[in-house]
Amino acid sequence: MTDSVLDQATLRAHQYRISAGLKRRYARERRFKAYGIVSIALALGFLLLLFGNILAKGQSVLWQTEIRVPVDFSVEHIDPDRTGDRDVMAAADYGGLLKASLKAKFPEVKRRRQRKELYRLISIGAGDDLRDAVLDDPSIVGTTKEVWVLAADEVDYLFKNWTDDAGATAGGKISPRQRKWIAELRENGAVRTVFNVRFFASGDSREPEMAGILAAATGSFLTLLVTLALVFPAGVMTAIYLEEFAPSNRWTDVIEVNINNLAAVPSIVFGLLGLAVFLNVMGLPRSAPVIGGLVLALMTLPTIIISARAALKAVPPSIREASLALGASKMQTVLHHVAPLAMPGILTGTIIGMARALGETAPLLMIGMVAFVVDVPSGLSDPAATLPVQIYLWADSPERAFVERTSAAIIVLLGFLILMNLAAVLLRNKFERRW
Repeated sequence: MTDSVLDQATLRAHQYRISAGLKRRYARERRFKAYGIVSIALALGFLLLLFGNILAKGQSVLWQTEIRVPVDFSVEHIDPDRTGDRDVMAAADYGGLLKASLKAKFPEVKRRRQRKELYRLISIGAGDDLRDAVLDDPSIVGTTKEVWVLAADEVDYLFKNWTDDAGATAGGKISPRQRKWIAELRENGAVRTVFNVRFFASGDSREPEMAGILAAATGSFLTLLVTLALVFPAGVMTAIYLEEFAPSNRWTDVIEVNINNLAAVPSIVFGLLGLAVFLNVMGLPRSAPVIGGLVLALMTLPTIIISARAALKAVPPSIREASLALGASKMQTVLHHVAPLAMPGILTGTIIGMARALGETAPLLMIGMVAFVVDVPSGLSDPAATLPVQIYLWADSPERAFVERTSAAIIVLLGFLILMNLAAVLLRNKFERRW
């Protein structure tokens, strides 16, 4: 009787310990799950904070301020001999025309210092826009027309952030006199904001209001074109050889180890390699998409080889065995069966590698692609910049208006990266086969 009571007490104690242990385990699992949810929420929160900050600073670049000025396109100033020669009209002092128009609009401005402040209301490049308008339509020579011209960057900032204490907001770069003139223009409807086509359709400039990303975007496209043309066939063929044909010996082991090590080498090392070999030894053109593509191809090649080998290895051996059993050669088996089945994974790895190459800056700085490039490159050997390098240059500029352009360029770059990664995901989901 006593032993039976003891056995039941022991059983109850054992069940209690088991129940308490299960409760502790389930509590730990709930805590671990909660920690994971909190971690994901924090990561998403910081990501949204980062994107929100970039969007808040960059969205204003979509609009540009213009000032309406009545311009006298006098024949004596533009084409004094009335020859109609485009070269003569292009050489006229259109900046002087704008200055004369501003003086006529504000006749009370007499002193030289005041005139300089008045002239700084409009962009230095406004004269070039006036010249282009005359060359496009020579019939306006000899007439007086009201023209919308580009405002200077500080005026643009002031007008976009117009408040009662806007002069203080402008950081002292806009004088009280200039603010008074801007207020007068604003009251007369002579100031407006329009969609900033120039940002998407022009190259870089020292003046923030004239700077655009077209040259950098074109340079990135040409550079990635060279990278893809070099790295895709070389990477896929190397992966096929190592995975399907190479014997398993000491030399292939050395090659595989070196490929894995190269994938972890810092990108600036590849820039130093390009500087030493492609520039100093081979004499290729500095700051050109061709050399940028070569350097990025060297950097991306190990990643493409590793991802392609993983895709080939994922193809079941039964595919190879069935093809060989039906009389196909080793080459036919690889080219007609294994490679097509592995191609979705290969393409996914290639797109991810290209996305990494698109965002690289350090190797391109080493080969001189940090140069100030205004013209849009038209070939692989023309001087060019890329979007990451353009962002680096603008971020280092002291002008405040470059802040919004830097943020806008980051948004464009992130858009390209998101599209490339989205394409990789869609390709994987569409063509991936589960074995």
